[in-house]
Amino acid sequence: MTAPGADLRVGPGVTIPAGELVERFSRSSGPGGQSVNTTDSRVELEYDVLGSTALTDAQRARVVGRVGSPVVVVASEHRSQHRNRVAARERLVDRLRTALAAPAPTRRPTKPTKGSQRRRLEAKKQRGRTKSMRGRVEGD
Repeated sequence: MTAPGADLRVGPGVTIPAGELVERFSRSSGPGGQSVNTTDSRVELEYDVLGSTALTDAQRARVVGRVGSPVVVVASEHRSQHRNRVAARERLVDRLRTALAAPAPTRRPTKPTKGSQRRRLEAKKQRGRTKSMRGRVEGD
């Protein structure tokens, strides 16, 4: 859990200073009864990737290419502003972690083995023989 107002630890070697995060609060449309109309419990958390000092150039390019800049996260599922702030920060960390993750290695194409090709052709021939036995029976 990341406390509101503290630096945001995304991963090893990547910590976003609290000063680079912009929080905005507004009235939520979620649960809360009459207090929904009076409290600003909805949280919108914004992080400007291009203006950040926490990321290297390579990391910045990867994040911008995957999620864009700025990254905006909204949380309004809880009744309290504090819980929505925590949820928004966790959501931002998840989004940045997935954007910073290294791409999966490309698949090296392989060829079927000689044995598997031979088995496949034999199965096709057997299936053809089975089907050729079907049909009209010539009368005796």
